Amino acid sequence: MNDISSNALQRSQAQVAPRQGGQAARPLTLTPAVDVEENSHGITLWLDMPAVPKEKLEIEVHDDNLRIQGEAVVPTPENLQLKYAEVRESRFARSFTLAPDLDTSRIDANLQDGVLRVTIPRREEARPRRIEVQAG
Repeated sequence: MNDISSNALQRSQAQVAPRQGGQAARPLTLTPAVDVEENSHGITLWLDMPAVPKEKLEIEVHDDNLRIQGEAVVPTPENLQLKYAEVRESRFARSFTLAPDLDTSRIDANLQDGVLRVTIPRREEARPRRIEVQAG
């Protein structure tokens, strides 16, 4: 590695995991990318949560706030000594303010292949419905 690349790598590491008193700082908290799909039945959130197992995933709803947190677990063999790693154990966190027409008691969450899908249906009374017109 040339000196320029080596210096850039050191700066990059310092920004990602600064050291305090010889110890590594707390893991970074990253904001996961999210896609939001909305239709008349509710909303679906798709969050990128790579390397986060179900056991390290936390989803909470309080009032109209939805909070999603997860901790990535990247296994490293015991006999391997890492010189550099961009992702070690990172935390993901994201919060959302939910509309009052969503039914927070019926939230469904599914984690598959590093993607978390959270479905929040609309309340029955908030869903659009067709009114039949009677003649006569």
